[in-house]
Amino acid sequence: MYNDERNLYHYTYRRDGSETVPPLADGGQSAGPRPVQEMKPMKKNKIGLKVTALALSCALLGGGVGGGVVWAAINYGGNAPQVSQGNSTAPKNDAVSSGGSNTPATVKIHQVDGKTLLTDAEVYAANVDSVVAINTTGTATSSNGFWQTQQPTTGAGSGFVLTPDGFIATNYHVIEGAETVKVTFYNGDTYDAKFIGGDEDYDIAVIKVEAENLQAVTMGDSTLLNVGDRVLAIGNPLGELTFSQTGGMVSSVNRAIDVEGVPFNMIQTDASINPGNSGGPMFNQYGQVVGIISAKYTNTSSGASAEGLGFAIPINDVAAMIQDIMTNGFVTNKAHLGVQAMSMTQQIASQFRYDITEGLFVSAVDEGGAADRAGIQMGDVITKVDNHEIKTMADLTIAKKQYRAGDTSTLEVYRQGETITVELTWDAVPEDQQTQQESQQPQNGGNNGGGQYGNGYTNPYDLFDYFFGSRGW
Repeated sequence: MYNDERNLYHYTYRRDGSETVPPLADGGQSAGPRPVQEMKPMKKNKIGLKVTALALSCALLGGGVGGGVVWAAINYGGNAPQVSQGNSTAPKNDAVSSGGSNTPATVKIHQVDGKTLLTDAEVYAANVDSVVAINTTGTATSSNGFWQTQQPTTGAGSGFVLTPDGFIATNYHVIEGAETVKVTFYNGDTYDAKFIGGDEDYDIAVIKVEAENLQAVTMGDSTLLNVGDRVLAIGNPLGELTFSQTGGMVSSVNRAIDVEGVPFNMIQTDASINPGNSGGPMFNQYGQVVGIISAKYTNTSSGASAEGLGFAIPINDVAAMIQDIMTNGFVTNKAHLGVQAMSMTQQIASQFRYDITEGLFVSAVDEGGAADRAGIQMGDVITKVDNHEIKTMADLTIAKKQYRAGDTSTLEVYRQGETITVELTWDAVPEDQQTQQESQQPQNGGNNGGGQYGNGYTNPYDLFDYFFGSRGW
């Protein structure tokens, strides 16, 4: 969700709390103030900024909102993806007209072929029918310490059409927890959308509307982007300025940032990105989608305001996953280690008299899983996966994104004062874990239960899980 205090926007996955935001535009009618969630500042990121990441799209204006997707039906031929193309109708909005007289000339609509350079106006005219505004409703629960109350919430974001029969990509955070999802097209047509699936780690999701002959976007190749290339974004900024286009340059490629503890590989741009843009497409100069708008930095560690720092998920990073979601409802080959683990700390090192303080402390091993088959044991500390140094859980998340189920890796493991290596073949994430929330909140409690260590626990590793919380990998 977002907060406009001092004109700084913040993004959080939390669903409690409420604020008011401008209503979404709906045929010019105002819906009045809408409750949104309480903000939470973002954790440290890889570029040295104290991030308050904004899920660009809509402010997660409320309770559930979340995720962004890319066209799943991408087929790669040669160096660039080959995609289906839809039939475009000339937009009738003034924004797609140009000219120096009082009577603007109509922009010619080009077929996006990946070879023809287009003007900004031509990119807009060729793609605005493929971009959608997404509005969600849900319920948020808040507590004052004595009782809980529930209140309706709303959210807004953006998305883009993947196939003529109604598959649409957006960010996971845009639709996360939503009870209803409505999609509005440039011509004003509105549809109820069904959630197909998504992945929180990659902030992608697929929804579907019952429609035919929609205009699908054309996918580009995000690996061909260079710093300085022109890029454009079409979306729903602030949830009310629907079908707005902004432009800028690629400021960086392969930029590692941290969004609420989850690392992302991003395209950085100085194109104007605001709440409501999340889940919308980023286009190259050929009118092809090369990214999914996802986040924004608004202030530095010193508190100074930061502008022109928008981010998009590279389309090549998630295209295969989107197709998997469209086909199966979830990512079927996502790499899975099969352990419960947490970041190593000085406190854990002191408790177990370890002489290392960094790595991934294994508190439990799934029987029969990838780690179990590789010989990893409870109490081990994973310090390296192939050439990836593992100092925290975030490091493992980054490393895992390089692998798919069935891939083989060499792991360095600290055990009883020595470093050993093991060969591991990654499993796929079990289907029943696909919808579980990835992170667990630390729990508090005293030593007042049964068992040797209190609270019913009988070994120190379970006790560390109780106090510090561990996460399934």
